[in-house]
Amino acid sequence: MHKENVYILGIESSCDDTAAAVLHNGKVLSNIIANQSIHEAYGGVVPELASRAHQQNIVPVVDQALKTAGISKNELSAVAFTKGPGLMGSLLVGSSFAKSLAFGLDIPLIEVNHMQAHILAHFIDKEGYEKPEFPFLAMTISGGHTQIVRVDDAFDMTVIGETIDDAVGEAFDKSGKLLGLGYPAGPEIDKRAKLGDPKAYKFTKPKVKGLNFSFSGLKTAILYFIRDQSKNNPEFIAQNLNAICASIQYTIVGILMDKLKLAVQETGIKSIAIGGGVSANSGIRTALKNTEQKYGWKTYIPAFEFTTDNAAMIGIVGYLKYLKNDFAPQNTMATARLKL
Repeated sequence: MHKENVYILGIESSCDDTAAAVLHNGKVLSNIIANQSIHEAYGGVVPELASRAHQQNIVPVVDQALKTAGISKNELSAVAFTKGPGLMGSLLVGSSFAKSLAFGLDIPLIEVNHMQAHILAHFIDKEGYEKPEFPFLAMTISGGHTQIVRVDDAFDMTVIGETIDDAVGEAFDKSGKLLGLGYPAGPEIDKRAKLGDPKAYKFTKPKVKGLNFSFSGLKTAILYFIRDQSKNNPEFIAQNLNAICASIQYTIVGILMDKLKLAVQETGIKSIAIGGGVSANSGIRTALKNTEQKYGWKTYIPAFEFTTDNAAMIGIVGYLKYLKNDFAPQNTMATARLKL
């Protein structure tokens, strides 16, 4: 197989979505995701249920990815999979399947760091989307992660700021739970925030030195605020839901943007790329776009389907590693707390 005709199968199973994608030379031919709705009843992901659902989903999802791409498994050049970070049971299903498939087809196996994949999703060939030039700053924001990364090269990344407690997605979800919204609450808060006054209620931003984040104090502040207001007026949430959502979102976006501004000041890098599920949030996207006029930043926002957990981002890292002959041994192990 020549380097100019590379087919990569990407497999992602770090949390509750079983995903498979086929890429041809950096272009996505298929990107299939099986969501697990079972967790909605619990208001969060149940690890044991997640790994069982992955076992049911992985074969049909990979089969569908190959069919949609219009290729047979024998045409694959390599199999890329998420090594970590993530839920151990979920990672084991994806890694075991990838190892077996690569072994059976006698093709290279490529391990991928999930966080690196969120950043390198920007390098998928997609019409209308520009790829960032090195060096750039990446802000990865999701249910499990919040970090600012200095990216000097596809495989030279340094975490310069991260959350010291909860991730930003968690702050959205827990706030949503207090307001009686479903799980995940982020999209619902975003939708309602557009209809409310973002300055209706003021929440204090946590004071954390440097480029690190903290969201646990904000969560507590929101909890006490809702409890106190509801004591005086039992209908408080129902009467002011849009304004509460708008104020929460405004505060969270403000925290993220403050840290980004500081990161730009400290590094002198004005190219910013965002990734991760929370980067689908319209408040963050708008705030980021505004910085282009205001501060002369260049911002990169990935296509919507590459923001949440997906296998296309695993596939693009697989492709870039394939070009470097960077392959994993068969005895590689999934790692729940894999560092960037």
